[in-house]
Amino acid sequence: MNRFKEKYTKTAVPALKEEFKYTNPHQVPRISKVVVSAGVGRAVTDAKHLDAAAETLERITGQHPVTTVARLSIASFKLREGNKVGTTVTLRGDRAEEFLDLLVSVVLPRVRDFRGISNTAFDPRGNYSLGLNDQSIFPQIPYEEVGTTHGLQVNIVTTAGTAAEGKRLLELMGFPLRRNA
Repeated sequence: MNRFKEKYTKTAVPALKEEFKYTNPHQVPRISKVVVSAGVGRAVTDAKHLDAAAETLERITGQHPVTTVARLSIASFKLREGNKVGTTVTLRGDRAEEFLDLLVSVVLPRVRDFRGISNTAFDPRGNYSLGLNDQSIFPQIPYEEVGTTHGLQVNIVTTAGTAAEGKRLLELMGFPLRRNA
C-alpha cells in the first residue's frame, strides 16, 4: 500500500466519518481521478510547442497524453476549429495516487515563495483545480532541458457532494491549503 492510500484509509476516512456523520463507508468522499492538461496556444503557429508539452506530460505522469483540438474558430486568436491546441492525461487509481503524493510532497514545496494553494478553487461538487505556471518544478524535468516554459492545469475530481467535503478531504490528505483566501 502506498503512502497516499495509507493516509487516506488511516487518517482521512475515520476523520471524515466522524465529522460528516457518514453511516456507510461508501459515503466517504475519495479522489476518483486526476486530469493533468496543458493548453498550448503557440501550437497554432508552431507544432513543436505541442510536442514539447506532450513530452512533458508523459514524463511527469508516466502515461501517454491525448491531443485536444479546438471546438470553435476564434479569429482574434487565429484559431480554427480542429486545430491542435493542447494535451491532456487522465490518471486513475495507483497512478493518480502516486502523482498526487509527488505533487504534495515534492513539487509544491519547490514553488518559489510558496505559501500554500488557494482554498477557493473548489467547485460546488468538491472538485479542485490547480494551475501551475512552470513545468520545471517537477523533478522528472531537468532544468537544462526546459526550452520554453508552459503551464499545467491539475484537476482533482472527487466523489464529494459539496465543496466543504472536498476541501476537508484534501486537507486531511496533506494538501497545503491556505488558511485565508
